This record gives sequence, C-alpha cells and structure tokens, in this order.
Amino acid sequence: MARHAEPITDAAQAAEVLACLFDEHEHAVFFGGAGVSTASGIPDFRSVDGLYSQHFAYPPETMLSHSFFEAHPEEFFRFYRERMIALGAKPNTCHVKLAELERSGKLDAVVTQNIDGLHQAAGSKCVWELHGSVHRNICQRCGAVYAAKQIVSRELEDVEGIPRCPACGGAIKPDVVLYEEPLDEAVIEGAVRAIARADMLIIGGTSLVVYPAAGLTRYFQGDTLVIVNRDATPQDAQADVLVSCDIAQAFSF
Repeated sequence: MARHAEPITDAAQAAEVLACLFDEHEHAVFFGGAGVSTASGIPDFRSVDGLYSQHFAYPPETMLSHSFFEAHPEEFFRFYRERMIALGAKPNTCHVKLAELERSGKLDAVVTQNIDGLHQAAGSKCVWELHGSVHRNICQRCGAVYAAKQIVSRELEDVEGIPRCPACGGAIKPDVVLYEEPLDEAVIEGAVRAIARADMLIIGGTSLVVYPAAGLTRYFQGDTLVIVNRDATPQDAQADVLVSCDIAQAFSF
C-alpha cells in the first residue's frame, strides 16, 4: 500500500479511510495507549495536560515504581486511588467502535497499555492488557482478588492506610505492572501471536516510547501499518497511513 506523505488531519476523512481499511482486511489488530482514553476523561501521561506535567510530592514515575510501592505503600495507595482509578469513566467512541468491529469479525484483538478496563466495558472480548488492570487487586499472601471500588472506598485499609486482605491479613497489590517490574509472559505471548498474525495493525493513542510494550510492534508482518496519534511517534516513518487528529473522532464510522 502506498504510504501517505502527510498525516490525515481531518477527522471525517480519517474515519472514511479507516472504515475502508477495515473492509479490506480480515485480521486487524489494534494496539493502543493512554490517548485512547482521554476522551473518557482519563488524562494521558506525556502530553502538556498529562499526568507527568502535574505536580505531586514525588514524580509520578517514582510513585508508580515497585520500589516506591514497597517503601511507601501508604503514599503509593493515596496516589493510586486518586489518580489511577477512574470508576466514573465510560467507554468513548473509539472503545465502542473497536468492540463493534470485533463482533462483526473485522478485528481480531486489542492490545492495550491502558489499565482502565474500558475496552472490556465497551464489549471487547479479546483484550491483551500489557500493563494489567486497576480492576484486579490481589492479596500477595492468599491470592484473593478485590475490585477497584473496594480500594477507592478504603474498606480494606488498615490503620496505616494500606489495603489488607480481610481473609488472611495479607497485603493487597494492584494487578498493574509498575516500573521495575516485568510484563506478564502469558500476556506478551498472546499479544505477539495476535500482532504476528495480523494483516493490518492500527496503533492508536500512544507515543510508542514505553518499552518493552512499544517493541511488540516489530512482530507485525502484515501489509498495512496505521498510526493514529495526535503527536508524532518514533515509528511514523514505517506507517502506511498516518492519522493526526482526535482518535475518538477518527473512529466515528
């Protein structure tokens, strides 16, 4: 497929092009990041309005690290509860369209770096969550799983503000991949299989600078690579189609 010299900036044109591309392919896969959920009211990380541009007692990268979780669990959970869990967020047009495309047999899988669970809330079934989910919070002693609303409500917290398992007293850790932690091997393998089998890969709402997640795109061997992102990415030169507009509007078809 001929590569576009310039990004498509008009949302209506982008939607038309994407609709045609989905009609022309049988095994599409969507690889997404934080930009997919900004239209749902969840801030991304690296834009001018993103989480990393806000001011906290510690840098967000520090507070979202394994070592910080171990050393300062109360401060970690304060940040996690207030900034990482968005129970009121609803799927936006992009989430809904991707679920619709899966149901119609035009999309094989979603590979996401997001931890908000909005793809599943929209109805997507085959979702590979590279960085886990806020909706699973696991006791490190007995393996019991607790919902995000239980973390937000503080019903599980001890006197020090740390969630504890009411069954065994073990510490509870969110099932999210923190800095300094490896990705889940089974999730990586599933995502790689989906990407390697795809005839079209749509990368959306991600800066493609977070590794190892961004490196998974190298397994794509299909004929059409599409990047839908407001800002430029390191992989733009490899794209067959570039879309530079609001991703929710681009998926309004």
